Amino acid sequence: MSLETGPRPTTRETPSRRSRPAVTGAQPAVRRVPTSTYRLQLHAGFTADDAAEIVPYLARLGVGHLFCSPVLQAAPGSTHGYDVVDHTRISEEIGGEEALHRLAEAAHSHGMGIVVDVVPNHMSIPTPIWHNRALWSVLRDGPASPFAEWFDLELSGERSVLVPVLGRPIGAVLADGEITMGVEEVPQADGSVAEETVVRYYDHVLPVAAGTEHLGLADLLDRQWYRLAYWKVSDEELNYRRFFDVDTLAAVRVEDPAVFEATHRTLLQLQGEGVIDGYRIDHPDGLSDPRGYLRDLERATDGAWTVIEKILEGEEHLPGDFPCAGTTGYDALWRVTGLFHDPHGALGLTHLWQRRTGDLRPFEEVAAESTDLVVTTSLWAEIERLTALIHGICQDDIRLRDTTRRNIQKVVVALLTSMDRYRAYIVPGEPAPGAERAVIEQAAARAQARLGDDEDLAATLELVVALVCGDEAGSAGRSRSAERDEVVVRFAQTCGPVHAKGLEDTAFYRYTRFLAVNEVGSDPERIGVESDVLHDHALHMVRTRPDAMTTLSTHDTKRSEDVRARLAVLTEQPLEWALVVQDLDRATSAHRGDRVDGAIELLLWQTLAACWELPGSGAAPLDADRLEGYLAKAMREAKTHTTWTEQDAEYEREVQALGRAALESEEVAAILADWTRRTAAVQRAAILGQKLVQLTMPGVPDVYQGNESVDLSLVDPDNRREVDHAAHAARLGRMIEGARPEGIGDEKLWLTHRALVLRRERPDLFQGRDAAYHPLPTTTGHAVAFGRACGEGPVEVVTVVTRLAHGLAQRGGWGESRIGLPEGRWRDVLGGAEHEGGMVPLVDLLDDSPVALLVRVGATPTGALPVPHPLEETR
Repeated sequence: MSLETGPRPTTRETPSRRSRPAVTGAQPAVRRVPTSTYRLQLHAGFTADDAAEIVPYLARLGVGHLFCSPVLQAAPGSTHGYDVVDHTRISEEIGGEEALHRLAEAAHSHGMGIVVDVVPNHMSIPTPIWHNRALWSVLRDGPASPFAEWFDLELSGERSVLVPVLGRPIGAVLADGEITMGVEEVPQADGSVAEETVVRYYDHVLPVAAGTEHLGLADLLDRQWYRLAYWKVSDEELNYRRFFDVDTLAAVRVEDPAVFEATHRTLLQLQGEGVIDGYRIDHPDGLSDPRGYLRDLERATDGAWTVIEKILEGEEHLPGDFPCAGTTGYDALWRVTGLFHDPHGALGLTHLWQRRTGDLRPFEEVAAESTDLVVTTSLWAEIERLTALIHGICQDDIRLRDTTRRNIQKVVVALLTSMDRYRAYIVPGEPAPGAERAVIEQAAARAQARLGDDEDLAATLELVVALVCGDEAGSAGRSRSAERDEVVVRFAQTCGPVHAKGLEDTAFYRYTRFLAVNEVGSDPERIGVESDVLHDHALHMVRTRPDAMTTLSTHDTKRSEDVRARLAVLTEQPLEWALVVQDLDRATSAHRGDRVDGAIELLLWQTLAACWELPGSGAAPLDADRLEGYLAKAMREAKTHTTWTEQDAEYEREVQALGRAALESEEVAAILADWTRRTAAVQRAAILGQKLVQLTMPGVPDVYQGNESVDLSLVDPDNRREVDHAAHAARLGRMIEGARPEGIGDEKLWLTHRALVLRRERPDLFQGRDAAYHPLPTTTGHAVAFGRACGEGPVEVVTVVTRLAHGLAQRGGWGESRIGLPEGRWRDVLGGAEHEGGMVPLVDLLDDSPVALLVRVGATPTGALPVPHPLEETR
């Protein structure tokens, strides 16, 4: 996800796309649509060869395609790969191109494909910068660099590019001799090294423009294509587009045909060689024209299966003319997870929140306050750039000249903070689509309410909306110019960072009422999803994007699917949870400093309850190091008392002390163990239920590494910890040989295996618009069921899950509740029992397990899904 600040004309974007040269090397993907994907985080500690070693296990599990984190060369020490420095090489840390070939060969030999993550929006500004040869060239040679058009900045003169790495103002740093000159052996593209004169500031190394080497240091710095600056300057004066507010990720202009070709050439060649079969696109909303980019990619890849990391808010849908399979699945995540939340519990959780924090505001107000904060601090440079751009347009048009800079700035802030989604899709030179225009106009209505009745501000808002939509404004005929086109693009690119930083990276850490809904693409105010909402979404997917990805856990989720599932019980037992919080507070009162606030305390207790040892899960409980890292991130992201840039050491010390004391307390352990024991059945139902729904609903399900079994991980980097695939493989092997699952971890692993194998053996029931989805009737709201069929044919697979299991138990169990199964004989491939169709008592289906996966007897190929326990190998 990324942001914009540096000025650049954009009138050439649209015509350049029409004349884009074909990219050679790409061939049709081997398998257009995966039956499923399995996400692997590749890095130096888990290379492509390490991944190849677990391919036999993943094939046995039933996986369709491997889904790899970015494979291009990233910055030194990267553990995630999104900080690319070289598009011409496969990462040396993961083994290079030869290792990736070996991984693909292993995958293809087991009938699996390879999907790779692509980062088109930005590149890393590494330390030292010469690791990014393109950026090094730009900083050294300015407009003469062959890469001058790559980055979203304007090289208008000396000191063009801000490099905010100094620990103090530059005058003080120069006075103390902390900046020096020297000679560095800089690696070249051909593998050689060349001696270059450089500027050094501790670990930072910067190039020196030709002809300036003889100058004194101060004069030399004044003559470079970059401005070496104090790091605090960046919030106000940064002049290149970046990823959100991350100064070390500089935006790339893939809308330029040459840049697109250069940055995608290696991956497309690998696709042509049969190594790559599909793509996941990281944060396309940061691009100048996401639709145009996807069209370019579709042509270049010959329509390979592609999904995009597009976060849809609420009922928002992906534009129908986006040429891709769909999103990466956050729109499915909140609906599936919410199915196991009781909306009636929201009131009790709200009362607990208000008593503990004294905050009576709804989330909407917390979110507005958080968004205002990030706009006026870490994203202020983006506001300044938009303001200056619009003010310049007004100064050049006599009919707009009396529009003041101050009013423009107020309106820009109000409009950006009033957007209810990541962006609208409006392209310079093209009429704004009605639906996209409506997004801006609705935001403008909310902005007007914030701005009040001032007539001048109202007029300025009307003007800014017109410019953002690409309409004529001011003197007759003035709708197109480089600057006006740039307003359209930059406003759209700025919306995402404002939205994400205000909500996901601030408000979600402040409003800790119920953490399970503080998730990417979710809404902390929305607790509980009715069955019909899920069914409607599934039917919509079948009609529109049946092969989009679905997910429950990703590298970006705030907490894993199982952590969220374990928290679901809070919505059914809010009063009981309030008593547990009271007991925990009492047990740790001696360690609770005066500055520990109620919001961070509630976050701590929910985190501990959801990550506490879960018997039979096989998941490692939270330890002190992991908790300390998570609490530090949570406190600093909330920005209430402490931040990443200005830490309040005493506040952080008190919170961390409380966390350590809780982990070490025998009384806390007894309280949480008792809570886990009392709610184990409900947690089990949510863990297994949401996974089975995700694996059998429309879409291509992704399993994040380790989440085929119970995984109790928190936000990154915690969710990038090593996964014990060998242990999972051994457990799966025992169950395939006939052993029964031993605990919830085995149950989830077995369920995942059976569902993935079923999808692999019967793709006709799950892929494309011919794979029908049929909601099935039940006589109770505690069961959700649906069937899958091929076209107009009969239902051949049925999913049945238990929801709100505590309420069900309070009502005495299933009683006379029934499900309407289609006629025929059905076998539960999870447990082996068989049932006749008709109005079947749910107690018969769900007596021993909260879930069932039923297959019509005779509907699967012989031996594809044998009766479990004892089992035969499925492959």
